[in-house]
Amino acid sequence: MQKVRLGLIGLGNMGTSHINNYLAGKNPKIEITAICDIDPNKLENGKKLLGKDVHSYLSADKLIESGDVDAVLIATPHYDHPTIAIKAFNSGLHVLSEKPAGVYTKAVREANEVAGKSGKVFGIMYNQRTRPAFQKLREMIKNGELGEMKRAVWIITDWYRTQAYYNSGGWRATWGGEGGGVLLNQCPHNIDLMQWVCGIPKRVRASAYYGKYHDIEVEDDVTSYYEYENGATGLFITTTGEFPGTNRFEYTGDKGKVIIEGDKMTYVKIEQSVTDFTKNSTEGFGRMKTEVEVYEFSEGGAHPEIINNFADAILEGASLLSPGCEGINGLTISNAMHLSSWIDDWVEIPLDEDKFYEMLQEKIKNSTYVKKDVVETVSDLSKTFG
Repeated sequence: MQKVRLGLIGLGNMGTSHINNYLAGKNPKIEITAICDIDPNKLENGKKLLGKDVHSYLSADKLIESGDVDAVLIATPHYDHPTIAIKAFNSGLHVLSEKPAGVYTKAVREANEVAGKSGKVFGIMYNQRTRPAFQKLREMIKNGELGEMKRAVWIITDWYRTQAYYNSGGWRATWGGEGGGVLLNQCPHNIDLMQWVCGIPKRVRASAYYGKYHDIEVEDDVTSYYEYENGATGLFITTTGEFPGTNRFEYTGDKGKVIIEGDKMTYVKIEQSVTDFTKNSTEGFGRMKTEVEVYEFSEGGAHPEIINNFADAILEGASLLSPGCEGINGLTISNAMHLSSWIDDWVEIPLDEDKFYEMLQEKIKNSTYVKKDVVETVSDLSKTFG
């Protein structure tokens, strides 16, 4: 079997997880031929796991230029995602990036442009798109089964984290190191799934609380209100400060309602259009007949599924479930939430990328995270995209 020679850049929690999945035989169409991390200890650990034949590098540039790989999987801190992707595309490599696509859309837009010109496969690790419940909901919406959208609500508050979690890495939960908090670390999957099934809202109004439950400089509690082009509304609520928390998604259309919690999907089917019934019924308290269908799904959402799809796209021309160019969609919404909370007002989409970038730079300047290589990276990005 032909295999994709994969270089893994970044050997933190996610990078190590990808190695373990690979060693467990979950990615039969790839071969990890090279690894990279700026931390020699992490690099040595990766070599021990993968064996003596794997090539190792302390620099992403060296790995990219090595000739050892056909593709790279980027699992570094967020700021590096677009810059490493650009270097890889310019060297003729395929790219799979961990989420998020970056910290701000100006950098990601540039990466998308380079990817498009390269002709190479570009994927992003939105592994939650493999969840059967959301795939079914998306199909129902596309088929018109639920009618026009009225409202979508996601309460995703089961991201509880302790202070010890945030203390585990100096870059965590800082503007200079991570670029945000719960929106950029825990919630990119949820923000992506919501736009994947509902579309991108036309404007956003968010209240974000910074260090509300933890000693951190970024957001750990957010409530955001969406408005869509057709007049539908949305609500997105998240935090890392509640326990046990809730994970419940509701989609209400003109012909039905879907509720997704865990592996369970409840579909309330309405016999006719609510809009038509509202206009034409002669009963003041009229009610329509409903039929309830309940589906139990396997959880899905595994990282190996995205990697296997990525390999199939390279080897066989398969369609990507999670194209890298779509990473900008969820990030646009996330940036809009941050910007809305900073200016205490509505933010229209398309986003004012310059305004967001300028305000983010002020946050970075005052960040507690001032590691030299990150500051230099941010400075380089400013020269490129500013």
